[in-house]
Amino acid sequence: MAKNLETKLKIESWDEKPYREFDDGRKFTKADVVLGGDDKGIEKATFESLMYYGADGNAVYLSLMEVTGTLDGKTGSFVLDGRGEYNGGVASGTYTVVPGSGTGELAGITGEGSSSSTHEDYPNMPFSLRYDLG
Repeated sequence: MAKNLETKLKIESWDEKPYREFDDGRKFTKADVVLGGDDKGIEKATFESLMYYGADGNAVYLSLMEVTGTLDGKTGSFVLDGRGEYNGGVASGTYTVVPGSGTGELAGITGEGSSSSTHEDYPNMPFSLRYDLG
């Protein structure tokens, strides 16, 4: 039976660097991000994102996020495959649990997640996860 987790994860660090830039303002960047845990069982999450910014400053991104913690009393980790966009005011994304990525008691986890945040949310990242432990 699927369960829902609604939380806010604290952005502890965000290290973003361009690796290709163009004269018109377009650029490619890579970000390494560490998110702190919450009071709902997530201990921490880390992710890497590859981003493309258009000349207007809007961006699209792809990411892989490892989440470590305890869900429904079961401890382990799992990986989320994500993609999203930033439109200058809102960063939003969708995530899917990578099949077979669950470890420990979270082996076999499936699910999908989403996030949507504005500058006012900083330093927190609102996050929703709908998951099934099998």
